[in-house]
Amino acid sequence: MSIPKVILKPAKDKSIKRFHPWIFSGAIKTIEQTIQEGDVVEIESNKGKYLGTGHFQDGVINIRVFEFKQQTIDDNYWKNKIKKAFINRENLNLTNNSSTTIYRLVHAEGDDLPGLIVDVYNTTAVIQCHSIGMWRLKDVFCEAITELLPNITCVYDKSAETLPDKYHQSYPIKNAYLFGSDPSDKTGKENDNLFSINWINGQKTGFFIDQRENRKLLGEISKGKKILNTFCYSGGFSIYALNNGAKEVHSLDSSKKAISLLEENIALVKAKNSKHKSIVADTMEYIKNLNDDYDIIILDPPAFAKHQKARHKAIQGYKRLNARAIEQIKPGGIIFTFSCSQVISKELFRNTILSASIAAEREIKILYQLHQPADHPINIFHPESEYLKGLVIQVF
Repeated sequence: MSIPKVILKPAKDKSIKRFHPWIFSGAIKTIEQTIQEGDVVEIESNKGKYLGTGHFQDGVINIRVFEFKQQTIDDNYWKNKIKKAFINRENLNLTNNSSTTIYRLVHAEGDDLPGLIVDVYNTTAVIQCHSIGMWRLKDVFCEAITELLPNITCVYDKSAETLPDKYHQSYPIKNAYLFGSDPSDKTGKENDNLFSINWINGQKTGFFIDQRENRKLLGEISKGKKILNTFCYSGGFSIYALNNGAKEVHSLDSSKKAISLLEENIALVKAKNSKHKSIVADTMEYIKNLNDDYDIIILDPPAFAKHQKARHKAIQGYKRLNARAIEQIKPGGIIFTFSCSQVISKELFRNTILSASIAAEREIKILYQLHQPADHPINIFHPESEYLKGLVIQVF
């Protein structure tokens, strides 16, 4: 069976020739035959030259390109893609590491599998599909994962929230186990810190794995410090601080559900004499009057902008949040500040923190520039995959 062909408009092939994996709807001239959403298609230039192969989906991004060389696309092709991602994690000492059993196995465009996320939590793998094409292949991915990782006892598909509602009418999309069943032990380790993971009811796939190395850095400077962890979710930064000798940690989130997840992890803290306080409150309101009370503040908010149109508003939000924290932290205090918005570049985020320090009328120095870890690889041809950026600043 031949693969349907999509012909691009003249001069609309520049980005794919630079190996960018997204084809936008405005670039398409014709589609050769009737296709269903999620079908594999070959992309050709206006002159009929092969450019790549991808999944078709109705939307702003019409095609997610996963291959730039013409070849047979079958189950073995997909299994080899997963194997390549596995080998990369194996080389990072993540696939058989007793101190870290939580890691990302597949990072979408970063692993040339746009629309697919696979996270590993000890003996559980969680698949999350962001395109219907990848979702249609979930059973192939499940088989590949269990073949490569014999310690995996269950594979959970958590794609119901990440796929548009329209697909729920055509496909039996639901969050469910593809292999195995609900395990009794839902804990995993990250740099010897033990966490309880709720992939069924938690955000994303259950845990924010992308902050692993940044949490480790916090742990290294936490001893004897009083720390405020805002937007704490399940308390990743808090656990590292407590396990590394922090004098006191306050964990803040506006969600009672998040605080409940946090409390499960606090119960697993190794240092039982640690002082911890959970706070349900709005971060902007809470940090109005801290009165030089904290040595370290962590600002790790959800994405303020997911689209270019929201970028300006997001910048103002980051500026207000950081200015308030800079105003309130004690002299010499340290702030870990992050943005996970794709549309906010490293340079723009850094300039926003500069503006915040000017507004707060306090001097700052950058101690560290932070980013996502190696199991969240960045596709150099797809700058959007470099989404997490952070700064560790000292305030004077």
